[in-house]
Amino acid sequence: MKLLLLAALATFVLAGLTPGQTAKRNDVLEQEIRRLDLGEAEAVLHSDFATSDRLWAADYRVNARHNKIERASTGPIRTGNLKYSSFVREIESVFIHGETVIVMGRETVTPRGNSHDRGKVLYRRYTNIWMKIKGRWRLIACHANVICQS
Repeated sequence: MKLLLLAALATFVLAGLTPGQTAKRNDVLEQEIRRLDLGEAEAVLHSDFATSDRLWAADYRVNARHNKIERASTGPIRTGNLKYSSFVREIESVFIHGETVIVMGRETVTPRGNSHDRGKVLYRRYTNIWMKIKGRWRLIACHANVICQS
């Protein structure tokens, strides 16, 4: 009888610890994803393709401004047709769903060079989707749209 009570008590105590451990694990993961998401913006700003290659999935897709979905590996950032003189990303929400994390927020960018809208300050809403692939977090999809100024 004592053994049964001890087993029942242990079950309830261990079950009570799980949410706290999960919350702590999610806090650590959220901080990691925030760091990666901001690092990805820095890599794009500086045309740092070594970093981009570590962060982007091989089949990473971008919902592009000209109403096309493109592979980042052949898109305007990679080909040099889209560059920025400034790129500020502000993360507002991070949603963790197992091996997938969704990041939402806003960006302020200024295209330069031969880029469309060069010299203009653009305010955008963005959503990035990160997925754990072979033990590493990779950016798999992005959507950013310019906020219409009234």
